[in-house]
Amino acid sequence: MTHRITRRACLALAATAFFATAQAQVPAGYPASYQAIIDAAKKEGKVTVYTPTDAAAGKPLVKEFESLYPGVKVEYMDMNSVELFNRFISETAAGTTSADVVWNSAMDQAVKLVADGYALSYESPEAKALPAWAVYQKTAYGTTFEPLGLVYNKRLLPAADVPKTHAELIRLLADPRFQGKITTYDIEKAGVGFLYLTADVQVNAAQTWDLVKAMAGAGVKVQSSSSTMMERISSGEQVMGYNMITSYAHARAKKDSNMAYQLMRDHTLVMSRVAFIAKAAKSPNAARLWLDYLLSRKGQTTLSTASELYSIRPDVEGEMTAHALQKEMGASLRPIAIDQNLLTYLEQGKRLEFIKTWRSYVARK
Repeated sequence: MTHRITRRACLALAATAFFATAQAQVPAGYPASYQAIIDAAKKEGKVTVYTPTDAAAGKPLVKEFESLYPGVKVEYMDMNSVELFNRFISETAAGTTSADVVWNSAMDQAVKLVADGYALSYESPEAKALPAWAVYQKTAYGTTFEPLGLVYNKRLLPAADVPKTHAELIRLLADPRFQGKITTYDIEKAGVGFLYLTADVQVNAAQTWDLVKAMAGAGVKVQSSSSTMMERISSGEQVMGYNMITSYAHARAKKDSNMAYQLMRDHTLVMSRVAFIAKAAKSPNAARLWLDYLLSRKGQTTLSTASELYSIRPDVEGEMTAHALQKEMGASLRPIAIDQNLLTYLEQGKRLEFIKTWRSYVARK
């Protein structure tokens, strides 16, 4: 009898322990009322994320999030920024199921969606840990701190020739060796490419257009995706790519001995993947959990290590963090602020005029 009672007691304790581990805990420092969000998220059962961030980078985040919040699954939809923008708008207009969270590297498109009323206002408990420029109207949040730079094939571009400023790049492109050997974004097809070039113009307009002319004179090959550019640089079809996301190059270089990248010492743009909750989200509470996790110190640490994207939080240390980059590059870093200025070149007239000017240099042959 004693054995049976002990066995039952052990089983009961084991069941209690399992139940306790299966319960998501309110993160430290959050209000106790956050438990209601966790409980509601479990009832919703999943969160749908639309993002241009590669599935390989997203996988460690999804895995950790699902372990923190058992019963809340992540439907991670990887697509390019133009498809994301158009699909999200059309689905929302039709009232069909769409994203609960938009996590977009095309920062201007993200702010445009917020400005047009597609986002749910939500003040994340993690907002206070972010730089002021990375929080927009208590609705949209920067999640990464990723420098743009020159990605190159180090087998074909000797170390002594690697340009370290925009002026040096312009001079290099006059060399006949690099005719047809540079690539960059097609700004008509890649939302991020349009954003990065307009951001360059706002830093130094005259030099940026001189660089566009130099690239055009060197027979630049334009592409709609960074993965295509990366493959062609690796193969040697192209030698270098301009305004590329160096977090991808950093990860690639670990496996590909041909790949390397250079951050420009005169100015290096820094982009941030912007996350917001959709106003029409079917799972708004699960969306809050995902957003807060992305911004949390735990999520940011995973993002900068396993996902190999640069963390934005100043209290996260390591190789791929804002802390390390600021120590290395100092005042040359130019973060693209998440604010109304991002809408400037999305105004139809300005956008068309900008693309017309770009086309006048980058002639398609």
